[in-house]
Parts: sequence; structure tokens; C-alpha cells
Amino acid sequence: MVAQGAVVVAGIVTASAVAALIGPPLFHDHLLRAGMSASASELAHVEQAYNEASFVSLAVALVIAVLCALGVTWYVAGRLTRPLAVLTAAAHEMGEGNYAARATVSDAGPELASLAEAFNAMAGRLGDAEQTRRRLVGDVAHEMRTPVATLAAYLDGLDDRVVAWDEPTSSLFRSNVERLARLCDDMSAVSRAEEGRLELRRSNVEVRELLETAKREVRSGFSTKGVRLELGQCADARVVADPERVGQVLANLLANALRHTPAGGEVILSATQSGGEVRLVVQDSGEGLEPDQLTHVFERFYRGDAARTRDARGSGVGLTIAKAIAQAHGGRLTVTSPGRGHGATFTLSLPVGS
Repeated sequence: MVAQGAVVVAGIVTASAVAALIGPPLFHDHLLRAGMSASASELAHVEQAYNEASFVSLAVALVIAVLCALGVTWYVAGRLTRPLAVLTAAAHEMGEGNYAARATVSDAGPELASLAEAFNAMAGRLGDAEQTRRRLVGDVAHEMRTPVATLAAYLDGLDDRVVAWDEPTSSLFRSNVERLARLCDDMSAVSRAEEGRLELRRSNVEVRELLETAKREVRSGFSTKGVRLELGQCADARVVADPERVGQVLANLLANALRHTPAGGEVILSATQSGGEVRLVVQDSGEGLEPDQLTHVFERFYRGDAARTRDARGSGVGLTIAKAIAQAHGGRLTVTSPGRGHGATFTLSLPVGS
């Protein structure tokens, strides 16, 4: 309203100045040119009529301008305040922990509509982050509960002398302590990876060497389960990468493929070059993934099937770490799957070396 008032005042002041300073002399000069005598009484009346008409016109214009300014201000302010009130209410709801709050803005113009869309996208990401946090807390507690409960039960048994400290008991304690230590190490690794604090020793390394090393390290596990591991097409290329970290990613992808591929299935390890990147592919013929699972598979502790018993040797963060390692190399890790029962394909893309 202040801005509109300033515009109205500036316009009226300008028009009044023009009418008072420039208008009368011009009007008087034109009357003289029209043949009216400078001493004629009609001249004074005509000029007075001109001044009064100018005053009335400016007064009417001022009233109309003020009314228009009020109307425009009311309309524009309403279009601004209503969506802003909706956004404010949604922000307050989010502040109270309701991450499902959304702002619906339909008639506020493209700028506020874009703001509302950005707000809703932020709310969605915060909601996903909160769900991940809750699942993380619950899953960490779940992962720790079993070994802690086992150790506590055996400690009670040792105190009551119903359990003897022998080799099986010692082995059980050792394995559960190692499981807890592995969980702590994995959580620390996830934190470092997501914060970009991974130490990389990059070098130009042959792709075939990476694939063959990864295959050699997991071959015994595949043989034991009865799953074929084949080395498919392998591009004659080099990548700029940390061989140890890339080996960690491939080992994780192969272990994941083995876990979800039944006996008699097949896993193919291959590499292709496309433009300035090399794609290392792990393709299995196992359980596959539903479309809604593809967007969550790299999240910490994500379970595609909540009823599935997790491998006791894993902590559920391997794919999260693998994706962070890929991103630290300036590459990416993606997954595709035709659907349940049709296998999955993980692709690690890395920059081509010289």
C-alpha cells in the first residue's frame, strides 16, 4: 500500500506542477493567438475556468487513483498473503515433526507456485531422511540386540556355573564380539563415505585386472553355493581409481549377487567402455527387484523384504558404502532390474584412464 501511495502521490504532484507552471502560460498564449485581447474580461474568466477545471480534474484523478491503488493492493496482497500463510502453516507443522505436511498453492502465480513446489520437495526429502533415521536407529538396535542378548545369557550361565568356559563358548563370545565390532566399523565407514572423507590412492589400473582379482577373491563362495560366476565381455581399458576401494565395491556387489541368487543360478562380471567412462557390470539371475525397491536399495539398512533373514555376516550398509566410494571417484553406481524373479544388474561407472 505504501508503494502504491508513493506512486499515486508522485503522479499527482507531477501533474499538478505541470498544470500550475506550464499549463496556464500555454493556455494564455493560445488565447492571444486566437485573437482574444489581452485586456478583455473574458480572458480572465477563461483562464480561471481552466485553472478550476484542472483542479477538479486532478482531484477526481486523485480519488480514482487512490481507489484503484487500494483495489490493486488488496488483490495483490491477498494473492501473496494466502499462499504465504499456507506455506507458513506447513512450515510450522514440519517444525512440529509432521513431515507429511505439504503446501498447496494454486492461484499465486508462477513464482510462489515454484516456491511451494520446492518446499514440498524439501519436505519429501526431509520425510525420507527422517524415515531413514528411524529405520537406522531401529536396525542398529536390532543388529546389536542379538549378539548382546547372547553374550548376556552366556555370562549369566557362567555366573551360575551352568555353562563351562570351553572352546565352543570362547568361539561364541569371539564371533559375537567380532560382529559388534564389524557393525561399529561399518557405521564408521558409512559416516566417512557420506561425508566425503574417504582416502583414495588413485592410479591407472587395468579393468581386466580388477575383474579377475574380484572373481578370484569370491570364487570359493560361489562354488560352495553352486552358483556359476562367469567373466564376460571385458573392455581393453584402464580406469583412474583406487584399486583397493574398487575391489571393495566389486566384492560387495558380488557378495550381494551371491546372497540373492539361488543354487544353479549365474552371475556375470563384465566391463564395457562408453565415451569417457568404463562400466563395470555385475549381472545376476537371482531374485530381482521391484520398481519401488530400486529407489531405496542403496539406503542404509534397507530391506527389500522385511521378513527376510539377513545374512549374519553383513550389517546392511555395504551398498551404501559402495555407492559413496563410486561417487568419491567421480563415478556412479546404479541398479536396474526387470522385476521380481528376473535378476538385477549393478553398474559401476568410472572415468577412463590414460
